[in-house]
Amino acid sequence: MDVVWAADAPLTVRDVLGCLSETRSSALAYNTVQTVMEVLHRKEWLTRAKDGRAFRYKATKSREEYAASLIDQVWATGADRTATLVRLFDELDPAEVAELRAALAERADGERA
Repeated sequence: MDVVWAADAPLTVRDVLGCLSETRSSALAYNTVQTVMEVLHRKEWLTRAKDGRAFRYKATKSREEYAASLIDQVWATGADRTATLVRLFDELDPAEVAELRAALAERADGERA
């Protein structure tokens, strides 16, 4: 998915294979990449359009939309939200903590208005 999200345009299986080959020490088979992309298409993570004999694939959601949907799933489980947030916050670096504080302050200011 990282390769698809990073692309400016829809990609063929061969395009994805080429990108993966640049970053991997061991080669992947074309059929392996094709199978994974087919599975992602069936799971509706990718859409595809015919281009000659090949398909061009693109993500149905941005990386950010996907991350937000994962958080929505966590909320839907009924788990302790505060404990979940504390666990997530433990993973933040100082710059991310500063961004979060600014966002919370902005929200608090909006609620006071």
